[in-house]
Amino acid sequence: MSKILDTVLLLALPASGKSEVRKYLASRSPEQCREEFHMGQTLQLDDYPYVHFMHRIDDELFKRGYPYVFYKGPNRPFQNDFEWGTLIELLNEDYDDLINSRVADVSSAAQLLFDRLDNARAKAGLPKELANVPYGLRCEIAAVMEEEVAKELEAKNETCAQKKDGKTVVIEAARGGPNGAAFPLTPPHGYQYSINRFSDDVLHNASILYVWVTPEESRRKNIARGLPNAQGSILHHSVPMEVMLGQYGCDDMAYLMGLSDKDDSIMIDRLVTVKENGKEKFKVRRWYLPVARFDNRNDLTSFLRKEQKDWEDNEVNAIHQELKRCFSHLISFND
Repeated sequence: MSKILDTVLLLALPASGKSEVRKYLASRSPEQCREEFHMGQTLQLDDYPYVHFMHRIDDELFKRGYPYVFYKGPNRPFQNDFEWGTLIELLNEDYDDLINSRVADVSSAAQLLFDRLDNARAKAGLPKELANVPYGLRCEIAAVMEEEVAKELEAKNETCAQKKDGKTVVIEAARGGPNGAAFPLTPPHGYQYSINRFSDDVLHNASILYVWVTPEESRRKNIARGLPNAQGSILHHSVPMEVMLGQYGCDDMAYLMGLSDKDDSIMIDRLVTVKENGKEKFKVRRWYLPVARFDNRNDLTSFLRKEQKDWEDNEVNAIHQELKRCFSHLISFND
């Protein structure tokens, strides 16, 4: 039986094709995914729903005469860029819940979300702003958002409750830096900051599938995919242009690969505490995360937004072969 990838970080600029890759994998049979892609049934985590809910909270606060907590405005960047760390802390928690089959049974999914956002912000070095929202107002906003948040929590619970044997965890995220920025990108921009915030448990068995497009192509596809009133959709939301230029005008994946002393990898060094002879000591722990770059500069993925019956054979073959090449590289990295 083929070896199976444990955890895949699916990374790219916005609209690069990450979600379409997920859709294609979901369309293949379990046998085909296992034998040709070294992928088990996927258990998927994504930070975009949290981005969307942050906007929703700000919108509801603004309607009631209160200032935004997360963003500078409805179509603008974060007030504090260390919210990128907030999102990684939420993914770390989701991953821990998944691995430990932990599900949430709460009276209010929205109130749980508010608490989780505050706790993740604290881990990223930011204040717990939602704790300062008057309780009555917080309950009012929770009631407005409850149905949407409960649906997302139900999906997460279903994922966490599944058996893990023979399955692959896929964690999707997009990161970047300002248009024209020099490398290394200043934290908290870029993958260097965000990947370093992933927990030890995530990094231990992680590989990276990077969907490679130019920033210019990312911006073009971001406009092309956007549909009215679809900001909650994984496939059809559109990122505001100020954010595209200020947060996703470049990314540092190629730069980080160039820093590693192993080809086609990212090198992560972290100070950790270990016990030796009954005493705690600091040590530097190193991870090498293998990277496969899925070359999407000629757009192998946009056709996947169509109904499956309308996919052309040549389109399917092109993405299939490129994915097969990438996953074969990832599974063979440590051989």
